Amino acid sequence: VQLVESGGGLVQAGGSLRLSCAASRSTFSIRSMAWYREAPGKQRELVASITSGGGSTNYADSGKGRFTISRDNTKNTMYLQMNSLKPEDTAVYYCYVVDSRWDAYWGQGTQVTVSS
Repeated sequence: VQLVESGGGLVQAGGSLRLSCAASRSTFSIRSMAWYREAPGKQRELVASITSGGGSTNYADSGKGRFTISRDNTKNTMYLQMNSLKPEDTAVYYCYVVDSRWDAYWGQGTQVTVSS
């Protein structure tokens, strides 16, 4: 599976961004999808995850109430709506999927920069 993220950029604190992750093949066969982020000097961390049917989501405490993960299997795409962004949200955001054979894939990442 090839994954291509988009939607990152520079935004002021309090602003919003919507990240997209487009998969090269049908996401109906993908078990789970997630967003991770990696800030300079920090370990990569889970931001949010969503199950195959989109019925179950999970969020890191840092994004609860501000971020919303979703997926559209008809478009083979996952999204991360980020509102009320803070400077500490600045990071490279990565898409991550696990397919039906339990193989895992990463996207190339998209930079999100939040200015104060």
